[in-house]
Parts: sequence; C-alpha cells; structure tokens
Amino acid sequence: MSDQHGRPADGEDIVLSVSGLNKHFRVGKRTVTALADVSFQVKRGIVTGLIGPDGAGKTTLMRLACGLLVPDSGSVTVLGLDATRQAHAIQRSIGYMPQRFGLYEDLTVQENLDLYADLHNVATDKRPERYERLLHMTGLAPFTGRLAGRLSGGMKQKLGIACALVSPPPLLILDEPTVGVDPVSRRELWDIVYSQVRERGMSVLLATAYLDEAERCGEVVLMHQGRFLGQDAPGAFSSRLVNRTFTIHPRGGGNRRELLRRLRDNNDTVDAIILGDALRLVTRAPMTPAEAGKAFAVDPDQWRVEASRPRFEDSFIDRLQREKEKEASGSSGIQGIEATPVQARGNEPAILVRDLCRDFGEFRAVKDLSFTVRRGEIFGLLGANGAGKTTTFRMLCGLLPATSGVLRVAGHNLREARAPARAKIGYMAQKFSLYSDLTVRQNLLFFSSAYGLSGKRQKERIRWALDSFELADLQENDSEELPLGYKQRLALAAALMHEPEILFLDEPTSGIDPLARREFWGHINALAAAGVTVMVTTHFMEEASYCDNLVIMARGQVLAAGSPSELTARFRTPDNPEPSMEDTFIHLIETFDEQEAATGKTQGGRP
Repeated sequence: MSDQHGRPADGEDIVLSVSGLNKHFRVGKRTVTALADVSFQVKRGIVTGLIGPDGAGKTTLMRLACGLLVPDSGSVTVLGLDATRQAHAIQRSIGYMPQRFGLYEDLTVQENLDLYADLHNVATDKRPERYERLLHMTGLAPFTGRLAGRLSGGMKQKLGIACALVSPPPLLILDEPTVGVDPVSRRELWDIVYSQVRERGMSVLLATAYLDEAERCGEVVLMHQGRFLGQDAPGAFSSRLVNRTFTIHPRGGGNRRELLRRLRDNNDTVDAIILGDALRLVTRAPMTPAEAGKAFAVDPDQWRVEASRPRFEDSFIDRLQREKEKEASGSSGIQGIEATPVQARGNEPAILVRDLCRDFGEFRAVKDLSFTVRRGEIFGLLGANGAGKTTTFRMLCGLLPATSGVLRVAGHNLREARAPARAKIGYMAQKFSLYSDLTVRQNLLFFSSAYGLSGKRQKERIRWALDSFELADLQENDSEELPLGYKQRLALAAALMHEPEILFLDEPTSGIDPLARREFWGHINALAAAGVTVMVTTHFMEEASYCDNLVIMARGQVLAAGSPSELTARFRTPDNPEPSMEDTFIHLIETFDEQEAATGKTQGGRP
C-alpha cells in the first residue's frame, strides 16, 4: 500500500540496502576512493533519486548493486539477495539501464528486445504481448526494423528502458537515463517510469544530473566524493532554505550579466544564476527581500527583489558549497577567465546564415535555415534530438560543406574560404574531442600546435590555460583519468588556445554536474564580455536563458527565433503566466509533431 505521493506505507519492505560500503580503484599511479563507508536503504514502490556531482560514486554504487563489481568491504543486499554471492540471481531479477543505454547498436530495435528477452528467460509465448505494450509505450512500433545505432538519442533512450523492462522487474536501476536527450524525451521517459510505478508497484533507483528531475522523486539520496550526505524527500531538503531564496526581476536598464558577476563575487552568495530575464539568488543567511537588496547592492531603480520558493536544486548547491568549504585542498571554483578583448569590425555580423541546406543522399537534414548572430553575442541553437543542430554546427565550423545557401563566418564565405574562417573559430564538441592517452599538457601542446602556435606564444597560452582553468596540478595526468568536469575545462581551454573570435559549443554541459555547469557559464560570460561571439547547443533549457538570442529547430528547420523573453512571452496563459524555456520548447516541439503527424510526415515518433 502506498500513499498519494507513491511512497510506501510504514513497515513495507526495503528493496535495496547498502551498509558500510567501500570501493577503491587504481587509476594510473593514483588510488581513487569511489565509495567511503556508504550506508542507506531504498524503499519499495517509489522512485529514489541518486544525486551527486561528477565523481560522487553513483555509477560505482549502481554497478555494485547489480553485482557487476565486488566491494572492498561492506555489503549490498538487493531484493533480499547478497550482491556479491548471488550476483547472477540479482541480474536475472532486476532491470538495469547503464549510461548510454546499454544497447547493441548493430542490432535492430526488435533484435535488441529479443536479446534482452533471451537474457531474462522470457517465455516465447509471453513475448508478443509484452513487446506490443513496450513498443506502444515508447513509440518505437514503427521502427522495429531500424538499427539501434541509427536512432536519435531520445529513441535510443526509450529502447534502452524498453529492454530493461522486457521482463517487468521489481527493481529498475537507471544510470543517468536522460543525459544528452531533449526535454520532450526526458518527460516521456518519466511518464514511462511512473506508469510502471503506478501499475506494477515497481521500485526505481535513478541517478540524474538534472536537479529538476530530483523534485519528481519520492526520496533522494545525496552523495559527494564517494560519501553519503543524507536521504529525505526533496521537499524536506528544500524547506531548510526558507527566506534564503530570491528572484531579482528587471525594471529596465540593468545589465544582467554584470549583476550576476557582482552577486557571485559576494561572499554572502551561495548561488546565483540567470533565469529568463531575471536572476535567482540563494543567500547564506535568511533575510527579507529588502535586506537582500541592500546587502547585495541591488539598484532598486533597475531591479526588484522578491522572495521565492526554495527548490531542491538550491538546497543541493548549498550542501555542495559547504562540503567544498570543508575541503582545505579543494578547488575554490572559478567564475570567469581573463579573456583578450576582441576588436570590433564594424557592423558586419559574426555569423550570417541564409537559406542553408544540407542533404545526405535523398535525406535533407537542414532545410532553408536562416539566422544572424551579432559579434559578442551568446546565441543558442536548440532542438530535439535529430533536429539538425550538430549538422549545422559542423557546417558553420567548415567541417562539412553546405549543399546550398549562404554561409558567412568571421567575415569569410565558408563555401569559398574555409581555412581563413577556421583560423578565427574555436570548436568544443559534444564528447570534448580530447586525446585520452595524452596528458593534460600534451593535449594543450597538440591543440595549440594545430592552431599554428609555437615558441614563446605557445608557452604563454599553455601557461594561461593551466592557470585559468586550475589544471596546473593535473598537467601530467592522462586526460582519460580526469573527472568529467575537468575534461570539460580542458576541452574549453583547448578550443581557446588561439584566442578565437567565435566559439562553437556543442552540448558542452551534457552530463556535467551543477557546480561544473555554473563554473562553465562563468567562463562563457567572461568571454562574451570581452567580445567573443559564442554559439551553443544545450539540452538544459535553463541554460538557454544565458543566451541573448536563440533559434529552436525541428527536423532541420526553424520553429521559432528571438530572445528567451520574447519566446516565452508567446506562450503565456492564465494557467501558466510565467512559462519557462522548457515549457516553451515542449509546446513548440509537440505542436510541430502533431502537425507533421496530421499531414502524414511522421510515423508515431521522432526517429
């Protein structure tokens, strides 16, 4: 029996119990502590979120729970079974979706389902009914003959969870299932998960990098650097920040990036982010809006400070900041970097795109795309998985020729002069494009040489990168050994070695924890303030608020364009007077999908 929130009644079973768990790994010459004396329990019949930054130990813990690793000490009990001695029995009983979905990309959708059904000994006569239910629930029915490797990220995600559910498990373990997929696919996954919780009483342990998703969990387990920090309902964590969270709304004339910088430089600030036209502030001590305005020197003629409801994200950031302050040798975090000002070049736009098209055989990936990016602007390119964002990026960087259309970057026609344009741009790819078997310094040396730097200038830029991104102590480590947040730092440093006028960022924060994302946007704001033009794709809709302007794409075409405030204003309703960028994005994509389906251009989902 569960209550109205999906939580188990007192006395019901525990499906997963972790006690005194320790696990270490040898990485190169270092011993890394993945888990240190971790203990907690997961209740039956609810979704429990496993929340923590990069290197918190979430994946290690999940793999131990699945019997895929053996602990150094301590114990894990899953469904009453010992994960060390009865690993095979656990693996037959639970559903597990690892990061990147655990699919066989050279098999079709149907073949992946068949393989997982074989692994879980699903009776042949039971399969058709189960397949029909799963394919309907995930929208994969029209794509059973398609190779998994040819599906979009969102559809791979759905296939991954379908495979994990092919034999309905009492416990479903999902390791960051929504990383790298668009907001519509994220919401669809949550619908699937909660349908199983409601209909089957399934228990779910889910790790996520999206803190808004933690709000949807019955309970959350907080972890940091392999240690357990606490367990409770999300609202219980949030309630501890009453009178410490504020929204600062513009009255007109204020510079939000400058105010953000000043807020972050204030010692009384726990967190400050841009949120649409406004800013969100979390303070160290409780205070009234008037006290906050005075304490943070907010100009009342330009800004209005009001109290706001605490979110789980606020409490999570507050806890992580306090943990960092306890660590004497820990990184203090850096909010900006020293960037060389870019000289203005008249009124010519940094990027000009007119009627851009790109064909792959008979498939048109980008259709008549047009937009303009001003110099020194942060410009967002948003869209569902498979919208054509990465294809557009590769054309803008001169890595892929356009089929037709006008394409000017940094004053050069990319259809005629790619090399001069490439010399003025930096590119940070989704997977960071680092050389894993090279050290941090060797990566910087390679990329600076590739950009034509040598001698004294090269040495100066390498020193700048090591100092600015706090990589000096790690410069002899192989990049493969770095935590994800540090790989991101190194990749951004590599893209900036030659001081480009334009920086392209392709989903640069995918899978990165909230502190690393805040640090990253501190860097980007500093670059924009110096006149660097930044073009970015992201699946974090709140990050779209950092953009001056953006376009939202679907199937290679523009659905909407404008500033974040202009776009959200279009979708205000009496029921939702202040729609978020995520609300706006989902509305646009769903409306487009409905229109496409009505005209017969789609077949039940976004491939």
